[in-house]
Amino acid sequence: AFNDNLLDSELFGHVKGAFTSADRDRVGAFEAAQGGFVFLDEIGDMPLNQQAKLLRVLQERKVQRVGSTEERSVSFKSICATNVNLNNAVSERKFREDLLYRIAKFKIHIPSLRHRIEDIPELVVHFLATKFQNNVTITPQAIGLLQSYYWPGNVRQLEATVETMAYRCENRTIRDKDVCKAIPELSNLITSKQT
Repeated sequence: AFNDNLLDSELFGHVKGAFTSADRDRVGAFEAAQGGFVFLDEIGDMPLNQQAKLLRVLQERKVQRVGSTEERSVSFKSICATNVNLNNAVSERKFREDLLYRIAKFKIHIPSLRHRIEDIPELVVHFLATKFQNNVTITPQAIGLLQSYYWPGNVRQLEATVETMAYRCENRTIRDKDVCKAIPELSNLITSKQT
């Protein structure tokens, strides 16, 4: 969602005066990591011109802050995530093949949430614990309904749904009616079970 200048500034940093709002020097993500990890989410959606800049940093381990001529050495490990099939994106010339070889040294495939519904109870408990300090509970029936849903938005959708239900539920307990309000498509399941 970043424009090119803002993305360059976020990743590589900038010097004071590099652009209108650059009122001080700023360290980018690669410099800030120094020995740690840089997580690049949805890398499959990165514009081609940004891919070239990223490739250079991955190869040379040097960054040049926006507005500077000085190169700085950086030390980091990178983790990338995407929902895009990068091999197809390479074939369609939407993703650089040389960058794919740089980032895909080790791949972890995480199945969609709909293919691992057994994870839903644990994820729900985690969301309730971290966001509501376990002040909100959920009934087994409500969990069962959540496990019957398709989850096109995967874990992020589940998290948002749990948060919505937690704010709207009565007596700090999420019940099946709260699930149906949050996901109206599931109302049919309740109706068919009762008839």
